[in-house]
Amino acid sequence: MTENVDKSRRNLLLSTGAVGAVGAGFAAVPFIKSWLPSERAKAAGGPVKADISKIEPGQMINVLWRGQPVFIVNRTQEQLDVLASLNDRLKDPNSETAQQPEYINGTISRARKDELFVVIGICTHLGCSPKFYPDLVPQQFDSEWKGGFFCPCHSSRFDISGRVFSGSPASRNLDIPPYMFLDDNTIVIGEDQEAA
Repeated sequence: MTENVDKSRRNLLLSTGAVGAVGAGFAAVPFIKSWLPSERAKAAGGPVKADISKIEPGQMINVLWRGQPVFIVNRTQEQLDVLASLNDRLKDPNSETAQQPEYINGTISRARKDELFVVIGICTHLGCSPKFYPDLVPQQFDSEWKGGFFCPCHSSRFDISGRVFSGSPASRNLDIPPYMFLDDNTIVIGEDQEAA
């Protein structure tokens, strides 16, 4: 008689354990699925298209890519002409320590097309967003200003190619994201032909 009791007890424990394991599996699926990135998060990390057809010379637009502002500046010829004259005032005029795609290396404009400058709009000091000062006129923060970006948080200054001025707290030039042009009016940030 004790054998029957032990078998039924064992069967009860085994079936209870099996039901518990199945229940734990059903409970774990939503929990584990919550660790996966959402569709919105996946889209935020992907490439972003921007229409550049309406950016007037000397103007800038701001595009969000991976949660970061990306500045697209349509530079004037006058802004481009002063770049070489600023080299003596910069920490890294040749962008040797900059974070940028290889196709930008060796260009003073730091761009695929000289007039269209694409840069991550986050100061390389402590992550504030610099302000755009395009005019080639003296400013409160620089009496010899030739256009560029000024970070109001700790007074880092960058020229119109995102190169950091000596004496600024920022340690390196502004970062350049990978990008490519689909056509004359459309740019894709976060993707380029070399990596594709």
